[in-house]
Amino acid sequence: MKYTEEHEWLLPEDDLITVGITAHAAEQLGEVVFVELPEVGTEVSKDEEVVVIESVKAASDILAPLDGEVVEVNEALTDDPGKVNEDPEGGAWFFKLKPSDLSPMDDYMDEAGYKAFIG
Repeated sequence: MKYTEEHEWLLPEDDLITVGITAHAAEQLGEVVFVELPEVGTEVSKDEEVVVIESVKAASDILAPLDGEVVEVNEALTDDPGKVNEDPEGGAWFFKLKPSDLSPMDDYMDEAGYKAFIG
């Protein structure tokens, strides 16, 4: 698993990357009340807004970690956005991306690096 400075986790599985937010990010957001997911088939560019999350405290964007195509979204979050608070690093993933190039994954932090980053 890799981590971004935007508090996203990235899980490589075969040729796909599953994207979610860390427990730290979910805690900072507070109670999540709305999640807007992208359409399957959407082509995204690295650092482009892909998901909008709204909580009782704030709104936040999830950015594409790599260039690629959204091939699956977690529809369960549309009906139950609170899952983001319950299981942010498991069942509450946002989307799966088929990246056009995996090499930028090398630039992201591993778990030890992320723990040091959040201090």
